Amino acid sequence: MQHSPNATAKLYCATAGVYASTHPSVPLPADPSLSLVPHLFARLPRDCPHAPALLDAATSEALSRADLRRLVSSLAAGLCCRLHLRAGDVVLLILPNSVAFPVAFLAVLAAAGVATTMNPSSAPAEIIARVRDTSPALVLAAPDNAGKIPSVRVPVVLVPESFHLADPEFAPFRALLVESASTDTAAAPAVGQDDTAAILYSSGTGGRSKGVVLTHRNLIATVELFVRFEASQYATAACDNVYLAALPMFHVYGLSLFAVGLLSLGSTVVVMKRFDAGEAVKAIERFKVTHFPLVPPIMAALVGAAKAPAALDSLVQVSSGAAPSSGRLINDFLKAFPHVDFIQGYGMTESAAIGTRGFNTSKQKKYASVGLLAPNMHARIVDLETGRCLPPGSCGELWLHGPGIMKGYLNGEGACLRKDGWLRTGDIAYFDSDGHLYIVDRLKDVIKYKGFQIAPADLEAVLIEHPEILDVAVTRAEDEEAGEIPVAFVVRKSGSSLSCMQVMEYVAKQVVVMVQVSPYKKVRKVVFVESIPKSAAGKVLRRLLKDSLRDVGRHSKL
Repeated sequence: MQHSPNATAKLYCATAGVYASTHPSVPLPADPSLSLVPHLFARLPRDCPHAPALLDAATSEALSRADLRRLVSSLAAGLCCRLHLRAGDVVLLILPNSVAFPVAFLAVLAAAGVATTMNPSSAPAEIIARVRDTSPALVLAAPDNAGKIPSVRVPVVLVPESFHLADPEFAPFRALLVESASTDTAAAPAVGQDDTAAILYSSGTGGRSKGVVLTHRNLIATVELFVRFEASQYATAACDNVYLAALPMFHVYGLSLFAVGLLSLGSTVVVMKRFDAGEAVKAIERFKVTHFPLVPPIMAALVGAAKAPAALDSLVQVSSGAAPSSGRLINDFLKAFPHVDFIQGYGMTESAAIGTRGFNTSKQKKYASVGLLAPNMHARIVDLETGRCLPPGSCGELWLHGPGIMKGYLNGEGACLRKDGWLRTGDIAYFDSDGHLYIVDRLKDVIKYKGFQIAPADLEAVLIEHPEILDVAVTRAEDEEAGEIPVAFVVRKSGSSLSCMQVMEYVAKQVVVMVQVSPYKKVRKVVFVESIPKSAAGKVLRRLLKDSLRDVGRHSKL
């Protein structure tokens, strides 16, 4: 589709160097005294109060819309009246996915507390570091985590995965729920849009993770500009949709959907404690799941597990985020599920998951793009060397500005948030003339080989097409002559005898045969591994790959 110069001008203002959303602006609440939970419940449909809001995929336990309202109010009242939670107190949630997770998270916010979430598989040392960083007044944990929590003077309440469990160890939690919902208003201190709601931690794929401070205003924007806006773009009624929650709720992607935004729509969220491909297929078929937000590793597992895709004909849409999907994986998915609408999106913890979202039409299917800017959002593409703002088609660092941008990092860490409110994302990207965004790589992952800049994703895109390569990640290693060289960590398919030299020659041939990579973009070292380390959100942990180079250098060939 060709756009006129006037259309491009509406997308990109050359004078200011700013890209605007192609979507109309969405009005956001102006009342400064509004907080997330009252806004969310005001949006939740009041008809069909017994319709399921949350369903446990393993047990079929259901929490209705009425249950959700009642339990959040009761738990918030219990936190205030029984545990004397005060405004601004931090509550650390070390919980797996469950129907109780959204209730616990929202109750903390309704009680004017600040929720900080953590991977339930975290090591004791990591938990100690988080307690030191956030100084929580209370810890809500699963029984499996109780033994890993440091012996500090912080109350710990064990949270069951089901509200029907009567085990004695959950008695303190059940006691919090006996408070009358009517006491909630009187017990909870006032909290407004500009107050802190959550401290979520960035993935930390390039170093130590940092606490991202998000306000109630940020999360209200998440509800309106990400979740509800996306649902409004489709013809089906949002309350009829069934979502599969396999993404971890402690991460901003899963949290923004399953513990916040979707609950305002009246959609049903089917919760998996942890992802298992076979169980996911069963859940999709059993509960007639229509929407499945996921990350690339889950998408790959779904393709491999769906031996009879017709059994999953309830699926309407699969949306991928948190990490880029390879062209091959997208093609494999589209072949396996031709009836499913596939889109990608982009967001960060620092932007409260708001950024872009893809919408495919019959005329325009840009599967490789992460979509168009969300309403009310603006962007810049900034030249890495000169700092100049770049027009469509030019590649540089992506900057974002809008109502989802964080308040800042905890304890003033980091320098990516400018005083004028622009967030330097650290991602290398470009917009096309239609306003679709393409993420090329991470700025901190760029390899500087003899003065040339090499994006690892460029080499990964070539390598993943090799018929004997199952997975791959490229990072850098220091080199006296070149400064830095690209190193490929390769997972071979079962039975493959692919050698290091064959991998390097394969990439080199693309320069001559397919002109896919520039002559200097070659793999200079190969390391074969059993798997690529990835975060819970599916991002490659390049830091771990770099650390491992010291140990595997003697096994690699230049």
